[in-house]
Amino acid sequence: MSEQLENYLSQLKQRGMNGMKGAGFRSAGIVIALLILIIAAVSSVYSVQTEGQAVIKRFGRVVAIKPPGLHLKLPFGIDRDYFIPTERVLKEEFGFRTVQPGQQTQYRKNRDTETESLMLTGDLNVIDVEWVVQYRILDPVKFMHRVREPVDSIRDISEAVMRRIVGNRLGSDVLTVGRVTIAAEVKGEIQQILDSYELGISIERIELQDVTPPETVKPAFNEVNEARQQLERLINEAEKKRNQVIPRARGEADQTIAEAEAYRAERVNQAKGEAARFTELVAAYRQSPAVTRQRLFIEMMNKVLPTVDKLYVVDESVKGILPLLNLTNPAEAR
Repeated sequence: MSEQLENYLSQLKQRGMNGMKGAGFRSAGIVIALLILIIAAVSSVYSVQTEGQAVIKRFGRVVAIKPPGLHLKLPFGIDRDYFIPTERVLKEEFGFRTVQPGQQTQYRKNRDTETESLMLTGDLNVIDVEWVVQYRILDPVKFMHRVREPVDSIRDISEAVMRRIVGNRLGSDVLTVGRVTIAAEVKGEIQQILDSYELGISIERIELQDVTPPETVKPAFNEVNEARQQLERLINEAEKKRNQVIPRARGEADQTIAEAEAYRAERVNQAKGEAARFTELVAAYRQSPAVTRQRLFIEMMNKVLPTVDKLYVVDESVKGILPLLNLTNPAEAR
């Protein structure tokens, strides 16, 4: 009897254990199914930020480009989304780096930035050029697939173009008036090269942040600038003096010439008038010699007599003339 009871209990125990194993397997299956559903739900929903678009790839092939918002895709990594900031103006800095510790923006330089910013100009001067390239992504598919490293390509192209254009100009031009022209030329050439690569990028602006001589040559560079400024000052003073002297000399020369011309015209006219008068006198003398002689005598007396201080009228019958004392000036009389 006891043996039958023990067998019965052992059978019940064995059935209970088998039931528990079956229930455990069913629970594990339910949990796994729930996990799969959760992963599928999570991996099939994604959102795109307002600053760009999402490129959807299915097994590496582009199948869609989604705008900002909430979207669905095939789960379990079948579809992958890649966010591209097409609405944001991106920038690349050369010669410095921007850091923001806290709320204050700072610009820092290191050995790598100095290497990319030091350039040789056309007159063999070394200058430190810091600039910024601002660009936008127009075509996200081309940006992702045309070039392996698009950002590095932008940096390499920008540095190469900037070095070539700066190398074709004088250092003084780069440091002063040529910065705007250089920025425009660099922008045009970079955009042309990027278009040939089909990167889908638009260069918005090239800004030369700072253009200075290197720290090691700044004292010598300042001395050269001072010498050039002094040279320009001396040249300007000489030009000012020349502009003052030459017009005055030309004016005096023109005045002398005008006076000579006037004197020449006066003398010529006077000579012509005297010659005409003499011709008329000759003609009149031939017609009336006595009258003409008398008129000439009277005209001469009219010219001479006003200049005479004293006039003595002597009778023709007087044989001798008494000496007259100079009574008007006693000092001369003595």
